[in-house]
Amino acid sequence: MNALVDPVTDTDLDSYIDDQLDVTRRIEVEAFLSVRPEAAARVMSDLRTRDELRVALAGSKGMARPATADAARRLERGLVRGRIFGVLQRAAAVAAFVAAGWLANGIIGPMSVTKVVASPQPPAYVDEAVRAHRTTLVRETMPSQPEAPNYNAGEIRAATAIVMPSLPKDWKVRDVQIYPSRFGPSVEMAVDTKDMGLVSLFAIRPGTFDVVKPTVAPSGDISSAYFQIGEVAYAVVAKTGVHDLDRAAETLAKTLY
Repeated sequence: MNALVDPVTDTDLDSYIDDQLDVTRRIEVEAFLSVRPEAAARVMSDLRTRDELRVALAGSKGMARPATADAARRLERGLVRGRIFGVLQRAAAVAAFVAAGWLANGIIGPMSVTKVVASPQPPAYVDEAVRAHRTTLVRETMPSQPEAPNYNAGEIRAATAIVMPSLPKDWKVRDVQIYPSRFGPSVEMAVDTKDMGLVSLFAIRPGTFDVVKPTVAPSGDISSAYFQIGEVAYAVVAKTGVHDLDRAAETLAKTLY
């Protein structure tokens, strides 16, 4: 799979309804629908319409009248034309942007793309991980905020459906908290490490199915190494300048296979 999460589009939903997706993409679409009731309801309605059309076109009992079958054929052709028109609209928009780019290139001259512009943006859950880490740092300065070092991976999995990786032997859990996020409950674990100092291990279910190799993402004074395995995404977060974040993320990821 790609390193970045491939978003589910209306074209994917139409292809899902028409049985035109491979098994892997169908799983991704179903994971997308499982957390979006409105989209799922629309897809179920379209699936019912598709099945009604098939029954009508097959001439089954109760829907075998010529007028009904003819209406079903007209409706099916209209749906197909609508989808084709939508695809052509998107293709025309892409062509317009490409043409505009070539025109600007011809008038202004070759455009240079810096490394920063070309670099892929980290997933949205990385921002959640950074915010959770900053909250942990604030809690560290407040004696009135008790730490919860009693870490129970099984209890976390039962409550959040998040599988936590096995920690290296020299990592000591200082605090474990469940924080809300735009994606649902997340796990924020403050850990003391020998080589990197205080780091956070963040875990969340972002609503997509993917496999993302450990990737470092700097964010001002905070850096993170994020990765995803299946439906759960993770991030190792620490202050900028800490080395081996990516290596730590790789070590944690291997324990999940």
